[in-house]
Amino acid sequence: MNTATTQGVGPRRERRFDAVLATPFGSLGIRTEADLLAGISFLPDGVTPIKPTSPLAERACAQVERYLRDPGFRFRLPVKPAGTAFQRRVWDAIAAIAPGRTRSYGEIARELGSAPRAVGQACGENPYPLVIPCHRVVAAGGIGGFAHAGDGYLLRIKRWLLSHESANIERRT
Repeated sequence: MNTATTQGVGPRRERRFDAVLATPFGSLGIRTEADLLAGISFLPDGVTPIKPTSPLAERACAQVERYLRDPGFRFRLPVKPAGTAFQRRVWDAIAAIAPGRTRSYGEIARELGSAPRAVGQACGENPYPLVIPCHRVVAAGGIGGFAHAGDGYLLRIKRWLLSHESANIERRT
């Protein structure tokens, strides 16, 4: 299989991507394993796009492009099971947040009988951003972090996604 690699962000090492898609907010790396989506990564500026190397990577890119045109679009991709039982509960709660809406870490924590910090950690471990829209989870007093980052390009992406959804959903109503 013809795949490409790029340096990962933070403590993660080099990763294999089956596609790198250029978007208005930066690049997205798409990883697949067999017939399952294995991960989506927000990549720093300057990463060269890579054409999909598998049918599933092509399908994932097409669905991301559809979301970019219509933030109300619901992803339908087979994902590789991941995370702890608690993380999966958090991700299920996040997946239920409608486009153009947000919930706070504290709201989700109360719903799950947990703590806001634990919800934030689970959000940061989400292997399928956009598919599981962790950008819709915010702090009680502001935007909060994103993908374990408190600033930089990842927070710029979160702001872009929230603005994209808010502006486009309001226009349709």
